[in-house]
Amino acid sequence: MTYQHLTQEVMALTMRWVRRLSREKFSMLFTLIQPMLFWLIFFGNLFQRATDAQALQAPNYMSFLAAGVVVMTVLNNGLAGGVDLLFDKENGFLERLMSTPIHRTSVILSRYLFVTCITSLQILVILAVAFLFGVTPITGLLGIAVILLIGMLFGIGLTAISMAMAFSVKSHGDFFSVLGFLSLPMIFLSSALVPLSVMPGWMHMIAFLNPMTWVIEAVRPLIITGWAAALPQVATATIILLIFDALCLYGGSKAFQRAIG
Repeated sequence: MTYQHLTQEVMALTMRWVRRLSREKFSMLFTLIQPMLFWLIFFGNLFQRATDAQALQAPNYMSFLAAGVVVMTVLNNGLAGGVDLLFDKENGFLERLMSTPIHRTSVILSRYLFVTCITSLQILVILAVAFLFGVTPITGLLGIAVILLIGMLFGIGLTAISMAMAFSVKSHGDFFSVLGFLSLPMIFLSSALVPLSVMPGWMHMIAFLNPMTWVIEAVRPLIITGWAAALPQVATATIILLIFDALCLYGGSKAFQRAIG
């Protein structure tokens, strides 16, 4: 198997995911607008006047929330990244695909590529909508590029978790139950919606251990503070995410091997 063949297989499988999404127009529409509509616009405007700007260390709540919505989008997309593989497993397509002479890695890589592209597009849409409400990333285009890179790093581990669940659970009902159990606690036990400084002590401790918090704390200064405050946070988040991704990829590969073994 040459690199060229692997690339062709990955691109072909990725286009299959794209075509599937394009046939589900309502799903595609809500996938793009749900984060910005419900979190950024509704939640942001709802709590705009109910928060203390001094505690936020941000010009307003909308500026503070933007980073949280960006990372929540990465979280939700990453944890849902294995859904289509689960349906392929349930209807027998994955088993037939594995019986063909393709490199099994291409199935995983194509899913990573698809989820990363969709998530990056959503992040850009969220930042564009935030701009309409006066939130402009102070670090400019380079800062946006770094936000996308951090999101990609976080998304790798999350997608690995999702695909491990898809290969391990027996039905999509079990998958969505685990998905709901993971996503909401990770959001509320992080600095996505409120600063760490205003959390109760026990929540602060758990949020400190949540990798999502470190990602948010790296993205937020890229939007509202500047490079001086952002660079140490970005460096710390990168190290944490590399460890997080390594652990998730290891667990995901074991689940994949058991599923096809």
